[in-house]
Amino acid sequence: MSEHLVAVDLPRWVAPAAVFAAVFADAPHAFWLDAGPHADTGLSWMGAGVPDDPARVRATVAEPRTDGAWNGGWVGWSGYDGAASRAGAPARIGDDDVPSQLWLRVERIVVFDHARRRVTVHAAPAIAPVLAAEIADATASAPTFAPAPLADLGTARARHTPPAYAALIETCRAAIRDGDAYQLCLTTRFSVEASIDPVAVYARLRGATPSHHGGFVRSGDIALLSASPEQFLEVSRAGDGAVVRTRPIKGTRPRGADAAADAALAAELRADEKERAENVMIVDLMRNDLSRVCVAGTVGVDALLEVETYPAVHQLVSTVSGRLEPGTTVGELLDATFPAGSMTGAPKLSAMTILHGLEGAPRGVFAGCFGWVGDDGALDLAMVIRSIVVHPAGAYVGAGGGITWRSDAAAEVAEVGIKARGPLAAIGAALPPGW
Repeated sequence: MSEHLVAVDLPRWVAPAAVFAAVFADAPHAFWLDAGPHADTGLSWMGAGVPDDPARVRATVAEPRTDGAWNGGWVGWSGYDGAASRAGAPARIGDDDVPSQLWLRVERIVVFDHARRRVTVHAAPAIAPVLAAEIADATASAPTFAPAPLADLGTARARHTPPAYAALIETCRAAIRDGDAYQLCLTTRFSVEASIDPVAVYARLRGATPSHHGGFVRSGDIALLSASPEQFLEVSRAGDGAVVRTRPIKGTRPRGADAAADAALAAELRADEKERAENVMIVDLMRNDLSRVCVAGTVGVDALLEVETYPAVHQLVSTVSGRLEPGTTVGELLDATFPAGSMTGAPKLSAMTILHGLEGAPRGVFAGCFGWVGDDGALDLAMVIRSIVVHPAGAYVGAGGGITWRSDAAAEVAEVGIKARGPLAAIGAALPPGW
C-alpha cells in the first residue's frame, strides 16, 4: 500500500507524455494529473493503483506534513449529485453506470517536477527500482503520446435545445427576481454513443486545450478526461497547521483572433459588471463555506477578480483561503464546501434545489471534483469542467454558466457552446446547431 512507498530518482528528465505512453496507457486503473504539455513550473503525477472505499478517503484527517508534495494516498473523483444530496438538496443519483465516487489507492507514482526537471518514482521497495529502470528503458526510444486518426462522430445529442436552455435562463431570472436566489449555475449535457478510446481522446484534449489542472483517471471501462482550469480545493501545511485554498472561476470570454482583439476581450471581461458581480457572489459564498471548518478570523480573500488566460478562453478568477480547524477530516471539509459554489449559485441550498427542478436530470461526475488526497490529508482537487466522462456506451460533456438578473440569454447560450466545443472536438463530435 502507498504508505510503504519508497523514492527512486531517475538519472535524467523524461517527458511525462512519453512515460504515460510507454508505461501506464494500458494499465486498467491508471491516472495522470497533468500540469500541461508546456509546463515549466509545478508538478505532474501519474501512476496506477487499485479501487478503494471512498469512506477511507473521507475519514482521513487533514494534517499535512509538507507543502505541495504528494507521494502516497488516493487519486479519483467525487461527483455532483451525491454531494448535493449530502448537503440536503434533492438529487438524482445514478448515471450511465459511472460511479458517483471513485478513488484509486495508489501503488505506483511517478512525480515530475517541471521547474527542477526532476523525475522521481515512488513504489514498494521491491518495485521502485524496477519501475525506474522500466521507465528509463521504455522512454529511450522516445515513444509518442499521439492520438489515433480522429473518427467523425457527427453531432452530439444535447440534453436541451438552445431555445429550451434560453427559456430555463428566464426561469432562473424569475427566481432571482422573486428573491429565491442571487445567482444560479445552470448546466446541460452533450452526449455521444460510440466506442471511445480514452487515451487517444486525452491526447487530443490536452493538445488542443492544455491546462494546469488537466487529468486522466481510468478505472476499467470508466474514465474521466479533463482540461480543467479551476482548482477547487488545496490543503497544504502552513506553519504548524493546515491551510485550505479555493480558486473559484466565474466569468468567461473567448480568445481573440489577433493580439489586439485578444487584449480587448480580456479587458472587457475584467470590466464587465455582471461577470464581476457573479464572481464576488461566489467569493462570498466560499468565504462562508470555509468559515465552517476554519479557525475563526482566518478566512480571507487573497486575490479578487484576476483575469487568467488559457488557449481557448479568458477566465475571471479569485482566491479565498483559511486555516483549517485541527482535526478536520477530508469528509468534513468536503461536506462544508462541496458542491462548489461556482457550480451551484447562491444561496447554495436554494440554488441546488431550484436547479434540480430546472435541469431535470443528473449532472453525474460533471460539476464534481477530482485529483489527489494524501495519507496526511493534504490534497489538490480540481473542478470537473471542460471534461469528458467516458463510459461503456459512449461519453458525455457537461457545460453551463452562472445566471444573474442581468444575464442575456443569447450570450449565456453562446458561453455554453464555447465551453463544450473543445471537449466535444476531442471526441470527434460537433455541437448541435444553435450552440
